Amino acid sequence: MASMLIAQLSDPHVYPPQTGTGGRVRMGGVDTAERLRRAVAHVNALPQAPDIVLVTGDLGYDGTDEEYALLRPILDRLDAPYFVIPGNHDERGAFRRAFADHAYLPAEGEFLHYVLEDYPLRLIGLDTVRPGHLGGAMCRERRAWLEARLDEAPERPTIIFMHHPPFAIGMLMMDAMRCQGGRKMGEIVARHKQIERILCGHVHRPTHIRWCGTTASTAPSTAAQLGLDFGPLRRPRWTGEPPACLLHLWRKRTGLITHTELIGEY
Repeated sequence: MASMLIAQLSDPHVYPPQTGTGGRVRMGGVDTAERLRRAVAHVNALPQAPDIVLVTGDLGYDGTDEEYALLRPILDRLDAPYFVIPGNHDERGAFRRAFADHAYLPAEGEFLHYVLEDYPLRLIGLDTVRPGHLGGAMCRERRAWLEARLDEAPERPTIIFMHHPPFAIGMLMMDAMRCQGGRKMGEIVARHKQIERILCGHVHRPTHIRWCGTTASTAPSTAAQLGLDFGPLRRPRWTGEPPACLLHLWRKRTGLITHTELIGEY
């Protein structure tokens, strides 16, 4: 197969509908589960069906079993195979239980890292979660695992996907909670020329940067977008921008091309 189409869904933050007037308003009050249903229907209806779907973290809001029980039937409607990684709003124990039938996820060990070998692109999923923290980390152990995996196949075009970006995006609030260890991870990336792209979530906005010899990007959210603000730290401001996803088209002769796909009527 000389081409591959990847759909990237990110930060759905699915939680049960709020009831009563005393409930906590989240994500600007949007129904995140319904927005994810629309995103799944949108991906299924694309003129060219994606080969796989990557879901890059923050699948739930509090990381509870109840949230994942609501989430799983929605994601299972995807026609294409899908692969998940956790974000800072996920809880590893409940996450493992929710996706216990997903054989690519490791059954043991602290981190939910894995490699997908059966596609034209080699895909490496990284777990950047620091329990109890909004920001992520690529600690020494995680960096060693990544470098070992990259050393295994230096000639194969590779995508790394993770929740927290290991680079700054210029939004100070989000940069304060990016991935620790990014500089040292970047040194590993710079040594491995087979990396086509680093795909991240977390930011609730599409961004792109040339980083350590490759291109890195963050995805918009299927739930709500964060207002663009380059100023000092402040509370999140959710906008009326539509939910969106990314489509990554890889062809051997061109490499990876990314399109932002808005979801729904707007």
